[in-house]
Amino acid sequence: MAPKNDASTKKLVNKGPWTGEEDRKLAEYIEIHGAKRWKTVASIAGLNRCGKSCRLRWLNYLRPNIKRGNISDDEEDLILRLHKLIGNRWSLIAGRLPGRTDSEIKNYWNSYLSKKMNQKEKTSLASTAQETTTTITATAPSQKTSDNSADSTTTPSQKASDDSADTNFDVNEFFDFSAEGSYGLEWVNKFLELDEDTMAAQEKVIV
Repeated sequence: MAPKNDASTKKLVNKGPWTGEEDRKLAEYIEIHGAKRWKTVASIAGLNRCGKSCRLRWLNYLRPNIKRGNISDDEEDLILRLHKLIGNRWSLIAGRLPGRTDSEIKNYWNSYLSKKMNQKEKTSLASTAQETTTTITATAPSQKTSDNSADSTTTPSQKASDDSADTNFDVNEFFDFSAEGSYGLEWVNKFLELDEDTMAAQEKVIV
């Protein structure tokens, strides 16, 4: 027995745009039977459509309480907070916005909100970088002033010790002790005697 041709047995459904007549039939059926059992809706309502197409047509276009366009600031804020919490789960987000469809929320996010958020993040990053640069520039002069003040607070004793350190020298290099006898040091002895006489005279004056 030859196998059946599946293509010939399958019912071809209309995938083009919905007509006014199809919308009327779908709306009348749902008004009587309710929005359920989408797999059998098309055949009972006399529509050459699949169940998914009927469901989407009703939810996104034919519902009586559906809202289109003019998304308010409160709705936009709620979309942002819900998207941050649950991500791209558009049907759940739309369920928190009465009258809005998941398709509309998704299109609004991709065409407007995502670009707005990216621009806001770039502006925030640029502002943070500018504030950091300003802070670094403002602290640099004060740091230099503190360094200068630290240099100017050097005490006289520290300065004197620095000067004395600079005047240290090797006695052996300055005086020549290679000569034998004491005649090489006669002028030193005379200098010490004069120094002693000067100190004795100062003591008399003080007394």
